[in-house]
Amino acid sequence: MEKLQAAIEKARKQRAGQGSPRQMSGRRSGSPVAMSEEWAALAPFEVSARHAQQNRLVSLDGGIEAGPFDMLRTRILQQASNNDWKRIALVSPHSACGKTTTAANLIFSFGRQADLRTMVLDLDLRRQGLAKVLGLNREGHMGDVLQGTTSFAEHGRRWGDNVAVGLNSGTIENASEILQSTKTKQTLDDIQAQYAPDIMLLDMPPLIGTDDNFGFLQNVDCAILLAEAERTTVEQVDIAERQLSELTTVMGVVLNKSHFSDGAYGYGYGYA
Repeated sequence: MEKLQAAIEKARKQRAGQGSPRQMSGRRSGSPVAMSEEWAALAPFEVSARHAQQNRLVSLDGGIEAGPFDMLRTRILQQASNNDWKRIALVSPHSACGKTTTAANLIFSFGRQADLRTMVLDLDLRRQGLAKVLGLNREGHMGDVLQGTTSFAEHGRRWGDNVAVGLNSGTIENASEILQSTKTKQTLDDIQAQYAPDIMLLDMPPLIGTDDNFGFLQNVDCAILLAEAERTTVEQVDIAERQLSELTTVMGVVLNKSHFSDGAYGYGYGYA
């Protein structure tokens, strides 16, 4: 545990000294973003307080329990603004690192950032993932959207006025081939052009076990690596970070499920 914390601290120091923040391209300052026809046409969804409690969606209503995810949101926005990044992948070395739960909580944290439009797309095509955490029974699959057989307008859902999500109804067999296809690249470009999100968060599969990430991450601006305290080893973090750095820029490392905190980020989350 101490070695993992030391590795995260080392990564944090290596990224220290970056330039002062620039204004994010397309970012609105202060006032809520006006909802365009495309965003208004997306079907809204709700999450009950009971479901949120059962699925650790602590960011749903804001407040002190949402602190770790609001902090992560703010750090993401700072780094994105500094570097003019829009597409950010969420990646873990192995399964059960809390990546999808983090993505779900960030939906609500970014929803409170009313002057920005955010998209959260579940591109872990081999499982239901984000839809299950949110408690949504959704027909269709992001794989269908990426291949152009279903439009995002038909498939996407909306949280509030400014967060759009793309979900999976189940498993898809040819996930790797879909993610590596030129059609997927074109579809993402088309979605970005049509909906003009300020930030796109892409919930990706774990690195270990499949090649899904390796042909896709050229389509993102950067990636955040999520590790599980007490389970993810320093070696796994090191290997994953080196693999990611060969494919895209590593924005930082998030340590999930930690029972220890130095107080700088609170609630058991370390961010490098």
